[in-house]
Amino acid sequence: MNTNSIRDATFFTSPAAEWQRRYEALRASMVERLPDKAVANRFGYTTGYLRVLRHQFRHGLLDFHEPVPEGSQQRRTVNTETRAKIRTWREQRLSVGEIAELLCEDGTEISVRTVARVLAEEGFTKLPRRTGIKVGRTVKGAQIPDRSETVELAGLEGQSFECAGAGAFLFAPFIAQLGLPEVVRSAGLPESKAIPALNYFLSFLTLKLLGTERYAHVSDHAFDPGLGLFAGLNVLPKCTAMSTYSYSLDDVHIHKLQAAFVKKAQKLGLYEGDIINLDFHTMPHYGDESVLEKHWAGARGKVMKGALTLIAQDAGSKLMVYTASDIQREEADDQVLQFQAYWEGIRNGKESPKFIFDSRLTSYKQLSALNAGGVKFITLRRRGKKLVQDIGKIKDWTKIHIPHPKRKYPDPEVHASEVKLKGYEGKLRQVVMRGNGHEEPAIIITNDYEVPLELLVGDYARRWRVENGIAEAVNFFHLNSLSSPILVKIHFDVALSMIADTLYSMLAHKLRGFEECNAPKICRDFVQGKATVAVKDGRVTVTYPRKAHNPILRQVPWHLLPLEVPGLGGAPLDLKFL
Repeated sequence: MNTNSIRDATFFTSPAAEWQRRYEALRASMVERLPDKAVANRFGYTTGYLRVLRHQFRHGLLDFHEPVPEGSQQRRTVNTETRAKIRTWREQRLSVGEIAELLCEDGTEISVRTVARVLAEEGFTKLPRRTGIKVGRTVKGAQIPDRSETVELAGLEGQSFECAGAGAFLFAPFIAQLGLPEVVRSAGLPESKAIPALNYFLSFLTLKLLGTERYAHVSDHAFDPGLGLFAGLNVLPKCTAMSTYSYSLDDVHIHKLQAAFVKKAQKLGLYEGDIINLDFHTMPHYGDESVLEKHWAGARGKVMKGALTLIAQDAGSKLMVYTASDIQREEADDQVLQFQAYWEGIRNGKESPKFIFDSRLTSYKQLSALNAGGVKFITLRRRGKKLVQDIGKIKDWTKIHIPHPKRKYPDPEVHASEVKLKGYEGKLRQVVMRGNGHEEPAIIITNDYEVPLELLVGDYARRWRVENGIAEAVNFFHLNSLSSPILVKIHFDVALSMIADTLYSMLAHKLRGFEECNAPKICRDFVQGKATVAVKDGRVTVTYPRKAHNPILRQVPWHLLPLEVPGLGGAPLDLKFL
């Protein structure tokens, strides 16, 4: 016997064939019960891929048969006539699959693999990957323009077409009320030769309003002339163009944009402005680890990579009034002071509102600066071991009632005192609260000595729902999709979400019985769906088919609202509900 042919233990511990390597790795993991890391190191896999292998094995997706050696399998013989057909069709730029289908129609049953082998033998290289446009596969009847560009209403006279995202036109009156064209002009947003700044902005906003999951899915609406008309274009720009445009915006543009927008909304009386809730939110990211820092994601209960974003919310209306994104750890403590400066410019000398935030938002040094600036605040004190022990010694508790009909624990016990904290100049009012549904007592600190205990505790208790509300907005307005292959600058994305959230709120307040519903509910019942868009006599008419909620839409006093198409210079708009 030839000893060179004898296989030793390395045949099993270091298999050469990929099929056997997978088999031995799974055997070591599932039979020998070795740790994932040890198995992965032995067979050259990652622990993540090992978990994938186990999943595929349990679902019968793995094949452990040793492949037939090269040359042992009998190949399909292809005659000269068939070879000639394959050559001719490839010269016409047909794919392997298309050639196999044509041969089948001619009565020649041949596999795609055999066609690929014949083409390789004949010296043909593989075709480059082709898009749906190049192979002529697009939405039925849709025109495929060479580029996205502005349109004139007169050039569309007499045209009528189906629009899959016609719900966007329901927001047109509110866009006019907010004066978004003027907001865009005052922000000084850049533009290209083919597409002005307003039309680019409306293209982004359209996708936000439709709840499009990611900007990479813009191709779902790429050939919709109705959505193009809404933005004042023949079709929406391609996702690469939109991504490039977003990165041409700097922070100055975005701050001007949201400041101009909030001022318009304030003039319309959309904000109460007495209390502002502030909260950090981590927008998750699953790309390169070097791109972003790791931050605590409260909605997911763990630390993960993401863009740390400060969101300020008007407590009364629950509308976002400020955003700041991609914040570094060393910058986080100063964000509350930057918001203070921003909000003073918005209020234009009026009395500052009360800020409410949790203990992680800033430090005691910044709290002292807020106090010096005349800003009232309510926040939590961080619990240390000694502080918890001191709380356990408290004897004199007072029961209070929080006047809120939906509160599960309306009668907590509190203990009020005055404290001095390191880094804070002066003293603070401290309220320890227990019996609020949490295992540990909450420790509220504030520089407001005038507000009654019931109102103080109630104001902060309502802030506990802010994080859930922000998480809902993040999910609906796809801010958690930074892993999208086509990226949009995160700060611009968040600012657009703030604007879209306000538009949804304005629409909801006009829908009887749906005034307090969130954006996903309004989108599902009223915005999603097709309609017919027609241009006649210089007017744009959108006709919505019969739906269960059309009677509610008919009750909206549209005649009292500015009915105009924002992207067409204020062209007249008619909304009809069958």
